[in-house]
Amino acid sequence: MAKHEAIDWYDTPLLYDIVFEEDTKKEGDFLEQAFERFGRVAKKRSPRRVLEPACGSGRLIVEMARRGWQATGFDLSQPMLDFAEKRLAEAKLDATLKVARMESFSFREKFELAHCFVSTFKYLLDEESARGHLQSVADALLPGGLYLLGFHLTDYDWDACQHERWVGQRDGVKVVCNIRSWPPEARKRREKVRSRMTVTQDGKVRHTETEWWFRTYDAAQARKLLRSVPSLEHVATYDFCYDWTTPRDLDDRQLDTLLILRKR
Repeated sequence: MAKHEAIDWYDTPLLYDIVFEEDTKKEGDFLEQAFERFGRVAKKRSPRRVLEPACGSGRLIVEMARRGWQATGFDLSQPMLDFAEKRLAEAKLDATLKVARMESFSFREKFELAHCFVSTFKYLLDEESARGHLQSVADALLPGGLYLLGFHLTDYDWDACQHERWVGQRDGVKVVCNIRSWPPEARKRREKVRSRMTVTQDGKVRHTETEWWFRTYDAAQARKLLRSVPSLEHVATYDFCYDWTTPRDLDDRQLDTLLILRKR
């Protein structure tokens, strides 16, 4: 068995970017479709402003800036922000990037749209942090503005590990990413997650691994959290197919969950 080097995959933004790049255009399309369908911002501005908490490698910052949005993103990882700045420069696009925490942030400007996908929200490991994040987003939005929040719900009856596999390639670098989730710890509301990447570049193969904890939610726990932030109204639920013509219910039958929340 190959030996895996323990890393923080946020210190390898190119690899992270390659893994998640595939859905970027689809996500950008869905963000704009959702805003047109569910947004209720009274005053139209040009350009419209979009905020991305935990923007990572900047793939959606670049995508939304390319579509004419005034994009702002923040992250705790300086390597990720440096990579995002480089991507913007190469694309000759402008955006605002800063270091900030998901659970407590503020901006002087207000936004029509905000989004956070790929379960990043679940890094907030307690209810206070999760509520603080949602309230900070609400405070950053204009009335009628939207927050699109995507994360996996948890089936507490799972008694075996779950697996996902992603494959991507760019400029001679191939990444195979296997993500494993252990059975959830219902009492502690957490699950252990591991990412293992096999990276092939210039004829050399490298194996890396990152481990972390996620907070768990079933549908009832998600609804309870949303009720604790009344300034955000839950207006629709979708899944990770990003098809606005197929809305879902917020229940435990569909674990891939994309919430559309609107600032009251």
